Amino acid sequence: MTVVEATLARIPQPYRDKAIKHRELIKFLMVGGTTWVIDTVVFLLLKTTVLDTKPVTAKVFAVLVATIVSYVLNREWSFRTRGGRERHHEAALFFLISGAGVAVYSAPLAVSRYVLELQVPGVSLVTQEIADFVSGQIVGTLAGMAFRWWAFRRFVWPEQFVRRQPVPPPAD
Repeated sequence: MTVVEATLARIPQPYRDKAIKHRELIKFLMVGGTTWVIDTVVFLLLKTTVLDTKPVTAKVFAVLVATIVSYVLNREWSFRTRGGRERHHEAALFFLISGAGVAVYSAPLAVSRYVLELQVPGVSLVTQEIADFVSGQIVGTLAGMAFRWWAFRRFVWPEQFVRRQPVPPPAD
């Protein structure tokens, strides 16, 4: 029994059935949480050091690092029951969609900084930093995850390539 199956077996009904039905989404969200932490750390590190005057560039680099980690984790865990494409074709689709995702992730930060002008000297440094965090790390991440969830399931690992997993037995 895998760790996931053991964990699912411990969840009480009716929540177990929902978790089993949506296990791909749950795994995708867990990968997203992990890569969000990576994205946030890289973004804040770059934004407060070498790219302090270029927050959008810092965000793009952070998303790229997180995307590489995301491919590995999604391929080997979230969507491991899907396949059927040659690995290079699958990877190319993943990174193409993730490239479009970079624009989706970065757009709220760009709007915050350059359209709404939430930056020093127009606003305080605290306001600028809060606006950067909310627009880049929360709004951008949610929009990007929704886009990628839809696009990965539609184009990278489509339903036609799903290999069904056995349902774990109920807990005693």
